[in-house]
Amino acid sequence: MSFDLVTSRDNPALVRLRKLSADGSAYRKTGSIWLEGDHLFRAALQRGWRPAVAVLTEAAAQDAALTELASAAARAIVVPAALFKGLSGLESPAQIGAELSLPVAPAVEPAAASVVLDRLQDAGNVGAILRSAAAFGVRQVLALKGTAALWSPKVLRAGQGAHFGLRLIEGLAAEDLAALTVPLVATSSHTSRQLHQVALPQPCAWVMGHEGQGVSPALMARCALTVGIPQPGGEESLNVAAAAAICLYESHRQRG
Repeated sequence: MSFDLVTSRDNPALVRLRKLSADGSAYRKTGSIWLEGDHLFRAALQRGWRPAVAVLTEAAAQDAALTELASAAARAIVVPAALFKGLSGLESPAQIGAELSLPVAPAVEPAAASVVLDRLQDAGNVGAILRSAAAFGVRQVLALKGTAALWSPKVLRAGQGAHFGLRLIEGLAAEDLAALTVPLVATSSHTSRQLHQVALPQPCAWVMGHEGQGVSPALMARCALTVGIPQPGGEESLNVAAAAAICLYESHRQRG
């Protein structure tokens, strides 16, 4: 495979990728995302995703492992380190990245074990929850309007490749959850039912709420069950990503 050398920052491919890197929601208009680093690149390939464009620094183009990785893309371009830095959202830029085209958003799968994200703002929390969902075998994540953009570079980095094994649907309204046939379950500090003492419905949809406000009252009213997470240390609440990991683990444990 031949690699094209690009030295102008005005190259159309680089202009497009800079926008994807700088604007976390740009993918909603372009239909493609920017992945930075060989880890995310490999994670996409392992799940059967083929990048449209691979971008390598001139130094990376001398690395056999990275050039082999880049050859999986439909097109590969080599750029000076300074131009790659303009695509990077990292303090220490990686040496390789890729542009991937996103598939058409799927429809809600009614009976699937799911995670519902209710207006979560922090990209790190969102990515960590996606990672936990993938780890514990929950393949559908439904994000309500107001949640951080699921395919933004920051969420992609926090997800560490989990995205490519998940069914991700965003921009939903609470009413759209009526398509689910599985019960909604949420955590609450106002219940005596403790997570480890309750027979959880299998499958279910775990609802994780806004970092400061929690699950909205309207959505909480839709939940068939609320449970508490024991906190013997006396803290008022857990970080939402930590709470999600605990809940998803308990669901997995009870499934046996």
